[in-house]
Amino acid sequence: MRTLYHLPLSPFARKVRLVLAEKRLPFELRVEKVWERRPEYLELNPAGTVPTLIEDNGLVIPDSGVICEYLDEAYPDSGLMGRTLAERVEVRRLAAWFDGKFATEVTQNLVGEKFMRRLAGRGNPDPSAIRTGYVALRYHLDYIGWLAETRKWLAGGSMSLADFAAAAHLSSLDFIGDVDWNLSAPAKEWYARVKSRPSFRPLLADRVSGTTPPAHYADLDF
Repeated sequence: MRTLYHLPLSPFARKVRLVLAEKRLPFELRVEKVWERRPEYLELNPAGTVPTLIEDNGLVIPDSGVICEYLDEAYPDSGLMGRTLAERVEVRRLAAWFDGKFATEVTQNLVGEKFMRRLAGRGNPDPSAIRTGYVALRYHLDYIGWLAETRKWLAGGSMSLADFAAAAHLSSLDFIGDVDWNLSAPAKEWYARVKSRPSFRPLLADRVSGTTPPAHYADLDF
């Protein structure tokens, strides 16, 4: 069975889960506590990060960006990278934006401080980092709202990896109740469309010990 090593609130792992589900590729989830630095896992992925995908034939693919590119090449049905060169550039640009800039400015400062730090036993969250994350989130929601107002999907006319990258980060933040959806109606409407897809249902069913998501988390109509 195809296996994905993950952490439940890792947006990078969530993005890969969405792509696998959208392509209707069956897989098994295994939680990997990356802070334990298991030698067996480091042999699979020397970076010691999640996700890592192991294919049925034993092929090991680390890193969410590498995994998603691989999946789109290996299983081209339901392509998620755009049709034209220009579309593919925009999809890659936005996926990199969310997995780089958004992750650094928002996800690490909120999910990282409020959840991952506790999970890894690294002490109390840093209040200044949390404040920074909230401020940055407002600007990013404005940008997502602008994209959603000017395009059918974030990268253009078709749903793509860019939508799943953004939604994966927002779903992790939404799980811990950190997204004020009143800040951007277009962003909220776009997210509702993404989380209404069948591929999103397993994420909405996620539960993490010690953390209860808000009531709207799994509500398709908010």
